[in-house]
Amino acid sequence: MYREDGESTDNIYENDVTREDSTQGKSSELTGNDSVRIRIYRAAVVCLVLLCVLLLTAVIVLCVIFTQDRQQLISKNEIMSSEREQLRNELLTLDEWIYYQSSFYHLSTERKNWDDSRQDCQKRGADLIIINNREENEFVMKITDKREFWIGLTYKEVEASWKWVDSTHMTSGFWAFGEHSGLIIKNCVVTSWPFLGWHDVICDGAYQWICEKKFPRLIWP
Repeated sequence: MYREDGESTDNIYENDVTREDSTQGKSSELTGNDSVRIRIYRAAVVCLVLLCVLLLTAVIVLCVIFTQDRQQLISKNEIMSSEREQLRNELLTLDEWIYYQSSFYHLSTERKNWDDSRQDCQKRGADLIIINNREENEFVMKITDKREFWIGLTYKEVEASWKWVDSTHMTSGFWAFGEHSGLIIKNCVVTSWPFLGWHDVICDGAYQWICEKKFPRLIWP
């Protein structure tokens, strides 16, 4: 069929169909692009949310750690303050004591047997001296000034060994030449001159004594 202008109606129909298909194709293409952009946007939002959650978790963990560390520091400071105050109080009662290598030493002016001497030290919050090394032994020899003093070492017959007052075994001794006889009746020890060493004697003898008060963690103001 032909219109008045002579154009075939079939051609007109075909042109309309072609334009309609072209429009639908563009619409479908735009819809596909929008879908991709939406998926990318959603993925970005999810990643951002996850990042925020991770950052928030990290902040919370750091806050907890900081709080715990702060509490530990406060506790340590309180302990140190308490120890410092305790030390100050102790020092007020140590007028006649000598300080050396984290310990205070008291030399008696009286003479008693070994057991009574130890009791006197314990009343002072101390005990008979334990000599740990050669330097301390030389220090003791110096402050005793050529006099004999009880030290905290005795021979335990049941164990057949020398032990200090803290129940530890003697690992190294500083015996004077010819001493350390091993006789059963000589179960206690005094500092000995002029040989700069120890001398084993009977525990009922009367000697001066050395008390030792240990301060393993001296904290000064």
